[in-house]
Amino acid sequence: MNKDALLNMLASGRDNAMLRLSLGTLYLNDGEPASAVEHLRKAIEIDPAYSAAYKLLGKALLQHGRTDDAEAAWRDGLAVAERRGDMQTVREITVFLKRIDKARSG
Repeated sequence: MNKDALLNMLASGRDNAMLRLSLGTLYLNDGEPASAVEHLRKAIEIDPAYSAAYKLLGKALLQHGRTDDAEAAWRDGLAVAERRGDMQTVREITVFLKRIDKARSG
């Protein structure tokens, strides 16, 4: 589905976490991390247990040059994913956090 169709769904009142995650993904893929962050934060607001949204939010924040915020989003997402038993997301976020630590230590 394209961005316009998803935005039309949103405008018609059909707001949910998956729709926001989809919009965040499309904006991120289009090189618009600020817009991606907006939709991904809303996805988490709607469903605080949506670990995939935290993972993508961290990527969007990192792409936007906000490394500390990305790390915070991933740490929150890691806790959510661990509680849910979402081991794939746990593994992916752990890798992202290690990359940040490695970049900082030089």
